[in-house]
Amino acid sequence: MNGAWFIFLLFVYLGVFQIGYSKHASARPAVVNIGAIFSFDSIIGRVAKIAIDEAVKDVNSNLSLLQGTKLTVTMQNSNCSGFVGMVEALQYMEADVIAIIGPQCPVVAHIISHVANELQVPLLSFAATDPTLSSLQFPFFVRTTQSDLYQMTAVAEVVDHYGWKEVIAIFIDDDGGRNGVSALSDKLAERRCKLSFRVGIQPDSIGNREAIMDILVKVALMESRIIVLHVNSNIGFKVFSVAKYLGMMGNGYAWIATDWLSSFLDSASLPPETMDTIQGILTLRQHTPDSDQKRAFFSKWNKISGGSLGLNSYGLYAYDSVWLLAHALDAFFNQGGVISFSNDSRIRSMAGSTLNLQAMSIFDDGMFLLKNILQSNFVGLTGLLKFNSDRSLILPAYDIINVLGTGFRRIGYWSNYSGLSTISPETLYTRPPNRSSASQNLYSVIWPGETLSKPRGWVFPNNGKQLRIGVPNRVGYREFVSRVQGTDTFKGFCIDVFTAAVNLLPYAVPYKFISYGDGLKNPNYMELVNKITTGDFDAVVGDISIVTNRTKIVDFTQPYVSSGLVVLVPFKKQNTGAWAFLRPFSPLMWTVTGSFFLVVGVVVWILEHRINDDFRGPPTHQVITILWFSFSTLFFAHRENTMSTLGRLVLIIWLFVVLIVNSSYTASLTSILTVQQLSTPIKGIESLIKSDDPVGYQVGSFAEHYLSEELNISRSRLVALGSPEEYASALKRGPGKGGVAAVVDERPYIELFLSSHCAFRIVGQEFTKNGWGFVSIYFLSYLSLSFRLG
Repeated sequence: MNGAWFIFLLFVYLGVFQIGYSKHASARPAVVNIGAIFSFDSIIGRVAKIAIDEAVKDVNSNLSLLQGTKLTVTMQNSNCSGFVGMVEALQYMEADVIAIIGPQCPVVAHIISHVANELQVPLLSFAATDPTLSSLQFPFFVRTTQSDLYQMTAVAEVVDHYGWKEVIAIFIDDDGGRNGVSALSDKLAERRCKLSFRVGIQPDSIGNREAIMDILVKVALMESRIIVLHVNSNIGFKVFSVAKYLGMMGNGYAWIATDWLSSFLDSASLPPETMDTIQGILTLRQHTPDSDQKRAFFSKWNKISGGSLGLNSYGLYAYDSVWLLAHALDAFFNQGGVISFSNDSRIRSMAGSTLNLQAMSIFDDGMFLLKNILQSNFVGLTGLLKFNSDRSLILPAYDIINVLGTGFRRIGYWSNYSGLSTISPETLYTRPPNRSSASQNLYSVIWPGETLSKPRGWVFPNNGKQLRIGVPNRVGYREFVSRVQGTDTFKGFCIDVFTAAVNLLPYAVPYKFISYGDGLKNPNYMELVNKITTGDFDAVVGDISIVTNRTKIVDFTQPYVSSGLVVLVPFKKQNTGAWAFLRPFSPLMWTVTGSFFLVVGVVVWILEHRINDDFRGPPTHQVITILWFSFSTLFFAHRENTMSTLGRLVLIIWLFVVLIVNSSYTASLTSILTVQQLSTPIKGIESLIKSDDPVGYQVGSFAEHYLSEELNISRSRLVALGSPEEYASALKRGPGKGGVAAVVDERPYIELFLSSHCAFRIVGQEFTKNGWGFVSIYFLSYLSLSFRLG
């Protein structure tokens, strides 16, 4: 298409303008003609016009450069029109122009780069940032500023730094806008992020507020709240105005404007009502290092501009472009280069045409001048100007700016060397490159809505397909999940866990809850899970137990509640009366203990009565001594001395035994008298299996299947219970009055039941190990990540 434009406009121009040409050559002429094509009415063009004029004056006043040869610049206003730019480029051909500063707009750059290729006239563009203006297709196009490829890399790294995963791009629908956003998409993909939606604005939509509003309404319906605005200033401020009207400049949104905004803020003052529409926005600015040369030019700028127009980075690059060309021309002349022009032999063959094609001429040493331009290596206002092997300026870097109040604040830098940092790139260049996540830092940001809280980056979209999530309509234990009466909403612990997990996800999950069950009894959970396989539901949320037969047909998230089956039984209080002191030991224990007292007394008497007077005397006295000695050892109150070695050994062992018995008795009696003692014939699941008593379970629970199929308890013994009240009633009645001996259910239900019923307790150990999770065939397993993050 560009080639067709070129041929058509070339014929039109040569047919309309009959240009005569006289070929000449000069080794070092007194005057060298250069051209400049840009948009005079744009903020970049207005600054560039002053900067280029001043650069030409400074070059011509520098006696050490060009050695007396003067530069003469002719400026043309393309107004970012490809047609006008083509005509102006052709007009330069009659003025022996050896190079063109510009163009500014990518649309013009694409078109006149074909002219530059044919006529071998280098283009030094200080503002055309379109990354597709490559050296392979356009070898005479030299970008003297940074490519949007680097700017979009910086934007992608900012997005990744804040943990956002999806981005919306609004761009001006021309070559520069489309290609810039395409580069952004590639850079986001490298960081596992995604450009979820892109929309172009026609370049002539400056006054069409309705078209912009239609676009922003579409954007507002999307789930992403991270918006990259890659337009020009005329359209950009109109977008912000409409966004403010639609409420899109408040909490939850994050706007990233490319360097068009920083260029405008550097050069012009905005009215308060316009500044109010851009509060909290992030924008980028091409980084130029501080230097004495730059500070001196800023002081000089205020004089030459009259203080009405600020200097932006594009003005600095426009100034340096002239100096770069001057240095290249000086090297060109020093190496024997000659400015000469010749007609193209392909055009001379058409000399008979009325289009006067012979007026077209080629700069003979254009390739030689281009070589010197690409070999430039000097320090200008923008820092070191040197090209790499891709013919891009080395060391690309950007300032990252936060708009707030009546101005803006720099929150950090991005450089292709070390990524995001609060340290200036010049300092980082002296260190080894560091791309670790710990080194990627920015200062705090005041986001739209005047908040320091980082926007989450997404909301639930209003135009997306919603997941159908089944929720059990429970009758009992409604604290876990229950339907709000008269509505389609649900509440409860399980719903709160699900909502919290979804909110931790880095992207939106649109869903709606669908009730399952008649509300008169708990639904069957196995049937509810099967609804996923039949396509009735996309997922199920609730108190769903993760059991083997369910995992064979659906996927579960990581468990969010630890659970397992336990046995609940009623307890009766044991009475503590006057004979409670006998309860610490069983009758057998009392008999054995008493017998040992007598045996020890007899043994000690046998060992002592021959040599110890305390154990002698009449038979009656000796019997009393044996009894007294034995039972007095219980309190360590015996007064009889033992004289034999064996007697003392027996006594020592016996006193140790008495100490243990005494301690055990004291502890047991204390427990009996101070702690409420309960009693039940059911001690756990084993005793429950061995008995023939009825067993209760919760309606809809997997416990019925487990008890009958896994533990082989007859179904005739199983009794379905639907609520905590039925639990309490059945347990109190007991097996003899139509109740149950125990209830088998999951621990979370039982613990909730016990919080309000004190006449029952859990016996035995938890005899299954499972948990509760959310269910789907394919979708909700990613919530496991949220559980781990939470």
